[in-house]
Amino acid sequence: MGKIIFVSKETFKGEARVAASPETVKKYTELGYSVVVEKGAGCASCIKDYEYKAMGAEISTSGYAAEEADIILKVRRPSQKEASVYKKGAVIVAIFDPYGAEDDIAALAKAGFTGFSMEFIPRITRAQSMDILSSQANLAGYQAIISAAEVYGRAIPMMMTAAGTVPAAKVFVMGAGVAGLQAIATARRLGAVVTANDVRPAAKGQVASLGAKFIAIENEEFRSAESDRGYAKEMSKAYQEKQAALTLEHIAKQDIVVTTALIPGRPAPRLISRKMLKNMQLGSVVVDLAVEHGGNVEGVVCGQIAEIEGIKIVGYSNILSRISATASQLYARNLYAFLESMTNKESRKLVINFEDEIVKSTLLVHGGEIMRPDLVKIHNKNHQNQQAIPLRKPNIKKGGN
Repeated sequence: MGKIIFVSKETFKGEARVAASPETVKKYTELGYSVVVEKGAGCASCIKDYEYKAMGAEISTSGYAAEEADIILKVRRPSQKEASVYKKGAVIVAIFDPYGAEDDIAALAKAGFTGFSMEFIPRITRAQSMDILSSQANLAGYQAIISAAEVYGRAIPMMMTAAGTVPAAKVFVMGAGVAGLQAIATARRLGAVVTANDVRPAAKGQVASLGAKFIAIENEEFRSAESDRGYAKEMSKAYQEKQAALTLEHIAKQDIVVTTALIPGRPAPRLISRKMLKNMQLGSVVVDLAVEHGGNVEGVVCGQIAEIEGIKIVGYSNILSRISATASQLYARNLYAFLESMTNKESRKLVINFEDEIVKSTLLVHGGEIMRPDLVKIHNKNHQNQQAIPLRKPNIKKGGN
C-alpha cells in the first residue's frame, strides 16, 4: 500500500467537520506518510490552510491529489461523483452510515475501493482511542443542552435575587448512552434538576453517579435489554406502551427534554408522541438528537426548529457541525489511532491484517464486494430481480492487502 494520504474537503450539505487536524498531519508525516490537504478543507472547523502546511502537509488546489492518493480520509462517505476520481484500490476511511444507502455502498465496492466504516469500531480496550461513536456522541450530548439553553426562554439554574427566586429548570434526558450521559452532566453543571431514562439496566447506576434521578419501568424485559456490544435492544410493544404511559406523566413537568435513542441499522424509536407534547408546559423545549435517523419525536423536522402545541422541537441536522472545531479535533485523533495501528513501522506503509478484530469489524468494502452480510442481504432484497451480490468473503491473504 502506498504512502499518500489525501484529506478531503467535505461536500455533504451542512458538514463542517474535517478528517484531519494539524496535530494529526504532523503525526502522519512522522509515520512516513505524505499528506495532501484539499484547499479550505479545515476552514469550517477554524483551521487555516497554513496551519496544515506548517505541519508538513501540501495544500492541493486541484483534483490531481485525490486521483493519486492511496488513502482518503473523510468525515462522510464520498459521493459517487467524488469517488469517481479516486484511483482503484484506494483506501477510504470515513463514517459511511451505510444503512439506507446500500446502492451507494455497492457502487463503491464495484469501483474497487477498500472502505473502512469507523462507526463499526468494536468496543474493546485497544480500540478505545479509535471509537468515533463515543467521541462524537459525547460532544452531541453537550451541544444538545447548549442548543436547548439557547432556545429556552428562561434561566436554567436556580437564582435567588432581591426580586425573588428563579426556580431551576427541569431537564429530562431520554437515553443514557454516551450522548445522554454528557447531556446529563452538562445540564447538571448549568444548575438544572435532571432526570433520565434508558432501557439498559446498566445505565441506572451511571445516571445516579452524575446526580440525576433514573426513571424507567424496571421489569424482567428491562433487565435483559442490553446487547453483547453494549447497545440497547428494541423493546416489545407491551414494554413500549408501559414506558410511554410513564413518560406521558413525567414529561408534563419538564422544561427541557433531550432524546438520544438510536438502534444500529434501524430507524430511531418513537419516544415522544404529539399527545405527550400537548401535555407539556407551554414554552418547553425538546431536542431530538436522532432526527437524521427518523427522529424520536413525532413531528420533528430535520434541520429546523418546529413548534407543536407551543413546544419548540429542535431538529438540528448534524448537530456536531455546531461544535465542529472540537468535533474535528477528536475525530482526527480517532482516525490517526486507527491508521497508526495498521502502519508497519519498518516499511512505514499501511499493511492491512484482515484477521485483526478491528479490521474485520470496520471493513465495509474490499475486492469488489460488500463485506457486511447484513448489508448484502438488504441490497439483494431491494434488487430481487437483478443479479445478487454473493455472500462470500473475497480472496484475501492473511496479514496483507
